[in-house]
Amino acid sequence: MGLSGKCRGPSDAGAPSLGPGGSAGARVGGAPHEVGGIHRSHPEGCCEGDNGEVSREGQPEAARRRPSPDGPGGAAQDADSVARAIVLRALTASARSRAELEATLRRRGCDPQVATRVLDRMAEVGLVDDAAYAEQLVQSRRRTKGLSGAALRKELRDKGIDDETAAAAVGPVDEPSERARAEALVERRLRSMGGLDPQVQARRLAGMLARKGYAPGTAYAVVRDAINAAVEHRRD
Repeated sequence: MGLSGKCRGPSDAGAPSLGPGGSAGARVGGAPHEVGGIHRSHPEGCCEGDNGEVSREGQPEAARRRPSPDGPGGAAQDADSVARAIVLRALTASARSRAELEATLRRRGCDPQVATRVLDRMAEVGLVDDAAYAEQLVQSRRRTKGLSGAALRKELRDKGIDDETAAAAVGPVDEPSERARAEALVERRLRSMGGLDPQVQARRLAGMLARKGYAPGTAYAVVRDAINAAVEHRRD
């Protein structure tokens, strides 16, 4: 029994075309090699065993040792392997929450039970860790975007992080810290707004802080003080 509908992996490379004299010598992918006197081509990595060796019959040593997908447990093991490969590729591209990985597996047609089993195993070895992911995201967003605590919690919720984990990653939100981050943002942005009318500056700065999740009261006070303190707006 095949794996139709379970964790679609890379598309099949297809059968090799016949070369001169009817031998299967056309390249399908990867490097061709000689097996039993016949020049054959195989997809990249398809003939590698645990140590990359190829058996004399041209069959991967690891594949010969694995149960057949048609045998007892073979289909489940193969579905798990495909799901695990999908998750590892996703994590190589960027850090992701468990919910995001579940969504990726769902889009690829993986059975929910297979997805749960694979993600549980990866969580056991620390490859899937929502707490570590949340802390990493919070640090990155604060450093690069200056997001408020409220905006950080919202982004974590959107990525499937539960409220308790999100709160622990963001930490306590206090007015002095929020204001200090807002002031740093406004100071940097105001440097590029020289010559504009003060009202235009105020409107743009307030809009920026609102998009980053700062409370209206905090945004108004920070923008007002920054514009009043700007050298170009000081009265002689």
